[in-house]
Amino acid sequence: MNSQDQGAVPSGRPEAIKAVPVRHPGRWAGAAVVLVLAAMLIHALVTNPQFQWGVFRKYFFDSTVTHGLVVTLELTALSMVIGVVGGTLLAVMRLSANPVLSSTAWFYIWVFRGTPVLVQLAVWFYLGTLWPKLGLGVPFGPMFWSESTNNLIPLFTAALLGLGLNEAAYMAEIVRSGIQSVPVGQTEAAHALGMSQARTMRRIILPQAMRVIIPPTGNETISMLKTTSLVSTISLEELFRATSNIATRTFQEIPLLMVASVWYLLLTSILTVVQYYIERHYARGANRVLPPTPLQRLRGLFAGRRPAPATVGDVVTGHDGGGHL
Repeated sequence: MNSQDQGAVPSGRPEAIKAVPVRHPGRWAGAAVVLVLAAMLIHALVTNPQFQWGVFRKYFFDSTVTHGLVVTLELTALSMVIGVVGGTLLAVMRLSANPVLSSTAWFYIWVFRGTPVLVQLAVWFYLGTLWPKLGLGVPFGPMFWSESTNNLIPLFTAALLGLGLNEAAYMAEIVRSGIQSVPVGQTEAAHALGMSQARTMRRIILPQAMRVIIPPTGNETISMLKTTSLVSTISLEELFRATSNIATRTFQEIPLLMVASVWYLLLTSILTVVQYYIERHYARGANRVLPPTPLQRLRGLFAGRRPAPATVGDVVTGHDGGGHL
């Protein structure tokens, strides 16, 4: 074969493909519309004098507002503790083979999910009207100790019971769905190894069910943060009530509403980030490739490339490419 034959392109080889990038005019048009609307919204917020941003800055860290903020956080945390613990207990009762336990749990869930939380708060607030005194004694017999209902259940406790017991009904269904998502073979294998029902639930079922339980529980926590504003109807001064009281005195309703709204947005944003990392933690046992963290997304955005997701092995060994904040 001579040099001319070596340099010749075989007649059977296909021509090189001319790759043309796919155009997405709809995406650019949609992005342009969103940017214009965002610019209009920012312009309206900045230029409208009715927002009174000077008043907003004055009262954003006011002592009354921060005290209401603390009450809101306390109600949210304690109500979710009651809801998670009570919901887990109710879920186990609901799945019990004992008809008395399962029927009791069903009735509780039916009542508390079927009536508005605002009504339940009012019932706890006016509980002293139904039973002026609460105490301990023999059923249907004499009472050994009693105390005024209003002293036993002050305003904060009434709000906490109204929110927490209502949340327990919803958490019961969340936990029950998580438990039922675990294959029944896991329970049978644990029993074959001689594990008791309680130990099987604690060591085998619940750790696997957490992947299903965590996402809706995070949503319930965020929802609870905003639901605490309902306790203002029973005169408990939380965040919304605190800003409303200031607005009543100063007749500046709009800037004080903005103060409450911004605080709620900040708190829900923090809870959203926390929920993301908790979900990511429990996804290690199910996903080989974990989704990138917000910090990894930002690094990839500024680097002009898509961030590489971390693998389970990287997270376990601590080499997640800067994924920990």
